[in-house]
Amino acid sequence: MKKVLDLVISPEEAFNETLFQQVVTKQSGLSDSGGLIIRPIRRSIDARGRKVRVNVTVEVYAAANPPPLISSERDYPNVRDKDQLLIVGAGPAGMFAALRAIELGVKPVILERGKDVRSRRRDLAALNKQHFVDPDSNYCFGEGGAGTYSDGKLYTRSKKRGDIRRIMEILVAHGAKEEILVDAHPHIGTNKLPMLVENLRKRILDSGGEIHFNTKVTDFILENGSISGVSTREGEQLRGMGVILATGHSARDIYRLLDRRQVLIAAKPFALGVRIEHDQNLIDRIQYHCPVERGEYLPPAAYSLVQQTVLDGKKRGVFSFCMCPGGFIVPSATSPGEIVVNGMSPSRRDGKFANSGIVVAVELEDLKAYRQYGPLAAMYFQQEIEQAACRAGGNTQTAPAQRMVDFVRHKSSSQLLKTSYQPGIKSIDMHEILPEFIGKRLAMAFPLMGQKMKGYYTNEAQLIGVESRTSSPVRIPRDRETFEHPQINRLYPCGEGAGYAGGIVSAAMDGERCVEKLIGRYKGKLA
Repeated sequence: MKKVLDLVISPEEAFNETLFQQVVTKQSGLSDSGGLIIRPIRRSIDARGRKVRVNVTVEVYAAANPPPLISSERDYPNVRDKDQLLIVGAGPAGMFAALRAIELGVKPVILERGKDVRSRRRDLAALNKQHFVDPDSNYCFGEGGAGTYSDGKLYTRSKKRGDIRRIMEILVAHGAKEEILVDAHPHIGTNKLPMLVENLRKRILDSGGEIHFNTKVTDFILENGSISGVSTREGEQLRGMGVILATGHSARDIYRLLDRRQVLIAAKPFALGVRIEHDQNLIDRIQYHCPVERGEYLPPAAYSLVQQTVLDGKKRGVFSFCMCPGGFIVPSATSPGEIVVNGMSPSRRDGKFANSGIVVAVELEDLKAYRQYGPLAAMYFQQEIEQAACRAGGNTQTAPAQRMVDFVRHKSSSQLLKTSYQPGIKSIDMHEILPEFIGKRLAMAFPLMGQKMKGYYTNEAQLIGVESRTSSPVRIPRDRETFEHPQINRLYPCGEGAGYAGGIVSAAMDGERCVEKLIGRYKGKLA
């Protein structure tokens, strides 16, 4: 027998396992003499009222053998001797494309410019401590992609793009906690993701797929309007039935290669701004309406803000992006001479600070001065601001920073606050770095955001810049139905780097869909 209950309970009742079992047993009306099995299937925190409540949907079984929480083991056949396809990039899109190819009986060959997930750590340490940027191994490039060392949020609104539950179950099967199947805003944590990525790699290799690290694609083999393979930095040529291009939103060399080879691409709107860092305790007190601390049962509070601004008669949104409770700000540049910041959180989200990107939409109409770059206009705009931030910081990874109220009042910050950003910060007037239309809109938005979240607008918070890699500044077009590039047969642009995803889950779903389309059309027909 099964009952499904929708409960509204206190944080203590929701997160204290003993109390939770007691509440559910009582509400179910079932006797626990035979040993009830209680399984939460959905959980979310409602902090809108003065009293924080937790909404929980739970299944209660009065039988000894409930159905499994995740589907039975998927069939990953050995594809070592099967026809192969090429996947450029070992981020979520690339790895999930590879797993799906194996399920469909095709051998995936992944080419990754960076290192395996463990080896990346040494390069990240050098980036944080010695300010050394390795263009092929950093927070963006390497096994697992940008998400591996940049938080691990699994929330997506892209429900029409594929089966979210399927992606979550695959993650659980490879080491993620079952809580990600329950929580409204699931999160793995940057400290847990490397192990999960290693397990995904093992699955691909054990099934006969290939993964080549330190293998940078430098050219495409184009013949008669079709791509038959790629060339690598070492001069090797690899061929397959098609190419999944899943390079992530920061692979500028790939965008330049596409442009040079006259493969159709287009400039794409994105967003740019800063990271805001507050004390996490302040955000907890604002969001949970608590006078001192949130208590032991509530997780560190998050927030989401959107503020419309009007400048020169044009309405434009200013919004929070990739909010990290209890997290860290990290240097995410992919080339020397740039400053890029991003946020991440460990699984427990127990850091002292909360940080979030606060960014402004950049439209193509803002890029008139970059027209000479054609489809790469937005990319060069983005890069120019990152380089200006680096110069302002002293041509190291020291990031420019300014207190929030000082920024709004155009006042220099004589003293900065403590920060989680390990390479260090330097007091700079951020208006000197940011384009005027971005700086002015941020200055307009912060006081208004403070009206929505009382206490948010404060000089006890600071801006650290620049937050510029919110999404790809280039779109690689593809047919809406076939997902194939409209000009180059067998080329399947995929994930964030092509402009079709915005995070781990949406990228993974896009990788699966692209490989299904490619195999459906070309399996058994090598290029």
